[in-house]
Parts: sequence; C-alpha cells; structure tokens
Amino acid sequence: MPAPKILVIFYSRSGTTRRIAMALSATLGGSVEEIVEGRGRDGFLGYCRSIIEARRKQSPNIMPAKNDPSSFDLVVIGTPVWAWSVSSPVRAYLTANKGRLPAVAFFCTLGGKGSETAFAQMQSIVGKSPRATCAITARDIAAGAEGAQLAGFAEALRMPASQ
Repeated sequence: MPAPKILVIFYSRSGTTRRIAMALSATLGGSVEEIVEGRGRDGFLGYCRSIIEARRKQSPNIMPAKNDPSSFDLVVIGTPVWAWSVSSPVRAYLTANKGRLPAVAFFCTLGGKGSETAFAQMQSIVGKSPRATCAITARDIAAGAEGAQLAGFAEALRMPASQ
C-alpha cells in the first residue's frame, strides 16, 4: 500500500507553531505550507489585533494557498491558540478550503488552556471530525517534551483510517 500523501499547513505568529509544523512534516514525510497574511502581526498592536479577531471569530485576508488540499489524502492543520480560540488566519484558511479538505488532523500550540475549544471550532468549520489531535503547551516545549508528543501524534496519523 503506498504511503498517504500528507500536507501539513499552519499559521505561526511567533515561530512556535512553525517549529512544530516543520518537525511534524519531517517526521511524516509530508509537504508543508505556511498560511500567509498580507498584513503583519508584529509587536503589541499585532498581538492585540490577534486576540480581538480570535474573540470575534473574524477571518482576515490571507494569501492564496500554494497547494490544493484536495490533492492530498490527509491535511494536518496547525494553529496557535489565541484567547481560547483557533487563530484567525487558520479560521480564514479553513473557511476558504472546507469543501476541498480530505481527512484532517489538528494540532495546536498554546500557553496553557484552550486547545479543546480551538479543536471544536476547527471541527465545526470543516464539518468533519479530525483523525487525531495534538496540543503542545509552551511548558512542554520549554521542557523538551514536544518530541514524544509529536511522535505519538505522527504514529496515530500513520494508522489506517479504519483503526
């Protein structure tokens, strides 16, 4: 049986979610793509805008995706958690591509809490349950514990969908 074609797509404001996405893509042997906005989120004002958009469930303008998600068997979507919510750029991507997404899996990076709410929002937007989820806290990353979590997540994604 040929290996599934996997796309890891993510948004990262600070670089933390990017780091996890790159490690996951390398582990899975998949393609990787970053969600890009036309407008930056640097500094305190960018942080405030991020929180406001997340709380209001707004979707900012994002650049068109380079990869067609429908050409993959599995799309793994990564987001930072902002104010107990999916980040607004990931919300925009999911909304724009929900009809073209095959099987999905979700991962997030977060300061402490909010992963379950973010995953529920993502599931609601795409209209399907994820094959697996993985939440990695800043504490896990600081302790170097993300490797074990990513390995378990990758293993769950390698299992046939029927298991």
